[in-house]
Amino acid sequence: MKIFHGRQDGAPSQVKSATFTGTVHADPVMPSMDGVVINNVFFSPGARTYWHTHETGQILTVTAGKGWVCMEGEAAQELKAGDTVWIAKDEKHWHGAADDSFLLHTAISLGRTEWLEEVAETDYPTAAK
Repeated sequence: MKIFHGRQDGAPSQVKSATFTGTVHADPVMPSMDGVVINNVFFSPGARTYWHTHETGQILTVTAGKGWVCMEGEAAQELKAGDTVWIAKDEKHWHGAADDSFLLHTAISLGRTEWLEEVAETDYPTAAK
């Protein structure tokens, strides 16, 4: 058993940019271990991940704001506080904030993440409406 205490006072949030569109910050909940990565992720309005997959799957728990999750070939699904999403292994998807709200979620990523292409600016409003 291991206990990971909350974020240290004064510790800066990680700014995510290489695989995200818009302003996104993340705070690790625990160090990456045994193929599990857990982060609290804050998306500014309109910010989102690139398309990606997870080797074993991903769980998203929305704690505040509203946003979207989209599986390849499907319409974007609305997210709001209290929602939990299970994304199965190797499902190509993206997630992020609505264009008029921030989104805060806890992301539990299982196994390796494969980052793919950016969600096109022209596709995001279409997918999100």
